[in-house]
Amino acid sequence: MAGTPANAADDVVKSDNIRLEAHLDLPAGAAVNSDLAFQGDYAYVGNFNGFSIYNIRNPKSPQLVSSVSCPGGQMDVTILGDLLVTSVDSSRNNDSCQSTPQSATVKESWEGVRIFDVSDKRNPRYVKSVETNCGSHTHTLVPARGRDARKFFYVYVSSYLPAANFPDCQPPHDKISVVKVPFADPAAASLVSTPVVFPDGGNETQPGLLLPTSGCHDITVYAEKDLAAGACMGDGVIFDIRDRERPRIKARTTDPNFAFWHSATFNNDGDKVVFTDELGGGVEAMCTTAQAPNRGADAIYELRGHRLVFKSYYKISRPQTDQENCVAHNGSLLPVKGRDIMVQAWYQGGLSVWDFTDSSRPKEIAFYDRGPVDPSQLVLGGYWSTYYYNGYIYGSEIARGFDVLKVDDRRTNSANRVRLSLLNAQTQSRYPERGW
Repeated sequence: MAGTPANAADDVVKSDNIRLEAHLDLPAGAAVNSDLAFQGDYAYVGNFNGFSIYNIRNPKSPQLVSSVSCPGGQMDVTILGDLLVTSVDSSRNNDSCQSTPQSATVKESWEGVRIFDVSDKRNPRYVKSVETNCGSHTHTLVPARGRDARKFFYVYVSSYLPAANFPDCQPPHDKISVVKVPFADPAAASLVSTPVVFPDGGNETQPGLLLPTSGCHDITVYAEKDLAAGACMGDGVIFDIRDRERPRIKARTTDPNFAFWHSATFNNDGDKVVFTDELGGGVEAMCTTAQAPNRGADAIYELRGHRLVFKSYYKISRPQTDQENCVAHNGSLLPVKGRDIMVQAWYQGGLSVWDFTDSSRPKEIAFYDRGPVDPSQLVLGGYWSTYYYNGYIYGSEIARGFDVLKVDDRRTNSANRVRLSLLNAQTQSRYPERGW
């Protein structure tokens, strides 16, 4: 594939079929950009000090609408109606936006989810917090079934790292937390269940695991099919979520090359899952020539009844430096009819647009890769998440800010005709046929 070499001005290596359309630096007071969500003409970007709202009506000229200070990482974000849900996996002395760090060994410490009313984009209003065991490292918005979808929604909270001296995060913690949020009265949001999803303890003994299974790191739901894919530290699982408050494991697998099952993406038909391995926890240089191509990679599985069938690995082929944290991270599908194509973040490895239609032979279509944030030392940076939304790729760059990119390729351009009004990347649904 043809590419543009790095140059002294911007130190970017990229394929010829992708371009950066816009960039905005981190807003004042923001620190460590994290995940994104989209609704209408707005993008919501979490950061460890709060979240920002951007107007993306003109993707080539995004505008910062507001930046909310409410510290507590990681600040995963999802949006539905006027409600923005955020994750806090940072033990605080209370649930307020003025809270300060406090050890989880103190019973009164707080972690969990916060809910904001964002009907006024310039002045979001804090509505409710819900405390959850071990906090909320990530969360997934889950629509209720049938007519109930108009009344309320669920939030699946993923958390881990229990300890005997943490009163609200006791081992073995082989569970997730389920929060129910009524649209009419979000202040009544509450914890409704804590289903144990690994009654046997999960994968705890495999050599090379970053951490043994204790709950999940992230969950992606395909609500129409009543399925969810769980990336659960030592295990990759498929959940049956017909009973939204009591998900149960339908299929389960492990992988000797995976150190930490991090996230999952279904294809549009819901019969494949791309799982990511966050080797090194996202803070180490895992895309150097010294690293094996099957580690810190994606694994493509086909879902066949109650079995996950491994097909192949995918990892970016461009070696990164020792000063660049790099490993597979968050991405989303491009709505291309008849093809399985996604864009994916690789931290300081940049982003990759790749095709896994042939599960056994994935191939890259486009890439965009900046040089290291600091060429003299390894510092945290790069894309946390890159998602495709209504014709453009949006990137949450940890250290640099908010990016908008455009891919122009015959293999992906048909996706430009598909328009969505909502995108929470971990809440998948079938793309509308309209536009295909």
